[in-house]
Amino acid sequence: MSIKHKKHNLFQRLGRAFKLNFLKLLRSPGGAKKVALGFAIGFGLEMLVISSASLIYILFVPIVRLAKGSLPASIIGNVIGKLTLLPVILLPFARKLGKLIFPMRVKIGHNGDFSFQKLLHGDFHSLVSLIHGGFHALIGMTIFGLILGVASYFIVHYLYEKERMNRLKRRRNKSEIRIKRVNKNFI
Repeated sequence: MSIKHKKHNLFQRLGRAFKLNFLKLLRSPGGAKKVALGFAIGFGLEMLVISSASLIYILFVPIVRLAKGSLPASIIGNVIGKLTLLPVILLPFARKLGKLIFPMRVKIGHNGDFSFQKLLHGDFHSLVSLIHGGFHALIGMTIFGLILGVASYFIVHYLYEKERMNRLKRRRNKSEIRIKRVNKNFI
């Protein structure tokens, strides 16, 4: 017996992954506020991944735990942030916003090109200059992360409550149908 699996193209797979993560989010325990807070933190911190050279992941779990948000919801928010490609799209705008807020030119370390060969030989100056060269982008992405995190908090809170009310309504309808069937059997 062979089972044929339906092949999906890239856009269908991304849509299915987005829908799956969204359903996981709505079914995660902890209440609307905890889930929305966790999602907002995960989604907001995703904006900082590129500009911080992925160093933000060191602080990811402690930030979620200190804020008392849902860790699974924050991971889902982070994944959805990756799937939307917003950090890549917003990076040029973040750099301009960072220069607008902090107009000084940042120059720390050597002014050479980044090289993995130098890095492997213990020369970390090129890595430091790479990170500090994105200082304006880090400032801008922090602001975008805050704005998108706050906006996603209210959106997820609303959607969580709406889904909870719909589930309660479906349960009531099912129980009413069962009661009607039982009553008909007794008559």
